[in-house]
Amino acid sequence: MEVAPDANPPVCKIIDFGKHTFEKKKREKEAKKKQHNVSVKELRFRPHTDDHDYEFKLRHARKFLKDGDKVKATVQFRGRDIIYSDRGEELLNRLAEELEDISRVETPATLEGKRMSLILSPSKSK
Repeated sequence: MEVAPDANPPVCKIIDFGKHTFEKKKREKEAKKKQHNVSVKELRFRPHTDDHDYEFKLRHARKFLKDGDKVKATVQFRGRDIIYSDRGEELLNRLAEELEDISRVETPATLEGKRMSLILSPSKSK
């Protein structure tokens, strides 16, 4: 039963509750279809990543960004590789520059323990 208290005289409408719940669920399902879940895809590099491997991962990152996903690029340092942290930062900045036409940097390159990571999100204008 739906009541309209502002009406003069007060009006009451009798409805089928099953139909009402069915339509409500249908509206919610339709709204859920239209939303897009954003996931974070991760690409892992090493400080001595070769050009071919880098370009292969660059193509994957471009595909992920075009699909609307975020990309987390990580440079993994093992053992004494940590002394090449400048090379890792250079690699991540190069990745950000080459993808700046379809993405924007959400979190700049930061070193956390033995990992340096950068998060790119797709830009609004495609």
